[in-house]
Amino acid sequence: QVQLVESGGGLVQSGGSLRLSCAASGRSFSTYGMGWFLPAPGKEREFVAAISWSGSRTYYADSVKGRFTISRDNAKNTAYLQMNSLKPEDTAVYYCAGDLMGWGSVDDVQYEHWGQGTQVTVSS
Repeated sequence: QVQLVESGGGLVQSGGSLRLSCAASGRSFSTYGMGWFLPAPGKEREFVAAISWSGSRTYYADSVKGRFTISRDNAKNTAYLQMNSLKPEDTAVYYCAGDLMGWGSVDDVQYEHWGQGTQVTVSS
């Protein structure tokens, strides 16, 4: 079982940066694919970014390509989302998730474990 705790959210001005962290406890973090998602009322969660268990493969939503970078440090059991050039439309609760298969996926139904979320607010 993996438990995930996000941190690093906050209030930032448009054009600013934040780095979100997702700390994992429990076994086998290094074998999990990790993803970041937004809530989407009435439908599946909105994909932001994902990374494979080794970090060799990363995936991004078109809306964040070139601005966000997903990474992980398996020695620290932590995944990260570096968010640069933030826009007011990036305002949301960001959730990290763990994928037992290890590949990282753009599909939220592939993830078995979820954190509680961290709020990001970008002011104009």
